[in-house]
Amino acid sequence: MSAMAATPDVHRAQGRQHLDLGFWLWTATFTAIGLGIRIAAVLGRPNRSLGGDPKYYHDAANLLVGGYGFINPYYFYNHNLHVQTAAWPPLFVWALATASLVGFKSYFAQRIWCGIIGGAAVVVCAMAGREIGGRRVGVLTALVVAIYPNIWMSDEPAFSETLTPLLIGLVLWSAYRFWKRPGVKSAAVMALCVSVAALGRDELTILFVLLVLPLCLLARDTPWRRRFVLVGASAAVAVIVIGPWVGYNLSRFSRPVFISNGLGVTLASADCGPTFSSGQFEGYWDIQCALAVKVPGWPPSPSGVGIDESVRAGEMQHAAVTFVRSHLDRLLPVTLAKIGRGFAFFRPAQQIRLDWYLEVRPYRWALVGLWSYYGLLLLSVGGFVVLIRRRVTSLPLVAVTLAVVATMAVAFGCTRYRTPFEVVLAVLASVAVDGLVNVVRRDHSGTKGARGGTGPTTEDAPEGVDAVAP
Repeated sequence: MSAMAATPDVHRAQGRQHLDLGFWLWTATFTAIGLGIRIAAVLGRPNRSLGGDPKYYHDAANLLVGGYGFINPYYFYNHNLHVQTAAWPPLFVWALATASLVGFKSYFAQRIWCGIIGGAAVVVCAMAGREIGGRRVGVLTALVVAIYPNIWMSDEPAFSETLTPLLIGLVLWSAYRFWKRPGVKSAAVMALCVSVAALGRDELTILFVLLVLPLCLLARDTPWRRRFVLVGASAAVAVIVIGPWVGYNLSRFSRPVFISNGLGVTLASADCGPTFSSGQFEGYWDIQCALAVKVPGWPPSPSGVGIDESVRAGEMQHAAVTFVRSHLDRLLPVTLAKIGRGFAFFRPAQQIRLDWYLEVRPYRWALVGLWSYYGLLLLSVGGFVVLIRRRVTSLPLVAVTLAVVATMAVAFGCTRYRTPFEVVLAVLASVAVDGLVNVVRRDHSGTKGARGGTGPTTEDAPEGVDAVAP
């Protein structure tokens, strides 16, 4: 009897191993496809000119490896000034510095490296999808992240959004693991992933409030005292991971700087006359606005006399806040325009042209990305419904979405700023397709059952969630 009872368990374990092998084989296939797309995009434009944000990251990484620390590349190369900088969070500079450290210092080589990072994101997002909805959802998520233009187009020119899908994938993976198995270890892993994400995109620090804190306080089957322990463990991990960089910044600027001080120039370029009017730049940005803010003592003289970057950032932020206070009647419509522009509901065709002109994104692929975005958006509604029916929390996905909304409301509308939400769409669209496949299979199985076959079982449910009747 014991041997006979053990047989189904053995078969079930072998089936799970087979399914895991299938998951990894499909994920590897789509990762190779995604990597090929990204490398082909770089090879298709081997002589892309270096400028804008990618120039900063590229030069800053090489200067860091050269032993100069975090200094502003523009003032070093143009004026031979060693100006301390925290204009952007450090993680992407560190990522490029790893390539520079082993000799890949050219812009072309670092773009290839960004393609590799993008390929790694396919794997991580597949793991997140599997954690959320099962193996099929993971594989479908890998496919979307691999081929979706709005994700891979940031990798080719080496924008910092290269890291975003990887970071968001880690955040979602760790958040759903914690939700299923709340404990100190899983809370620490979740806090670690959010902390690393914050070092890549400082606006993602809001996820500690929108995601980590609620999940810890709402942990299932956990006493309240234990929940506060989870909050404390998460906070301790955040301090350990982010604290050294914050301490470094506090030691080298005259005004407090935490992860970055780029908010000042962002606000100065986003909250000004051209962007607050109903003209073509409404809800966008204009660098001329930031340049028009004259800050005495900036830049420092070759002798080192002058203010540092934190003071300049503070003065720019003050100028932006002063402007907004004198134009409060336009604050709500402009904020809605920012969010609408970022989510492609306000002047999407114009935004595509701006992306093409200012960021040199391939125009035709951007159009493909726009229509793909609308399709994924429609599918995501179905995915959201499926998660509700399966009793799977949507809190992590909603938290990431709200973080993007807050970023655009404070800064400005931009297609690249939507990247974290693009990962959410990839997951939700995959959940929707998975739900549709399950419905079709249940209908087919039900027909067979009426003829003497078997109906659906609890093993049809996605991995890690309860079977729920439709």
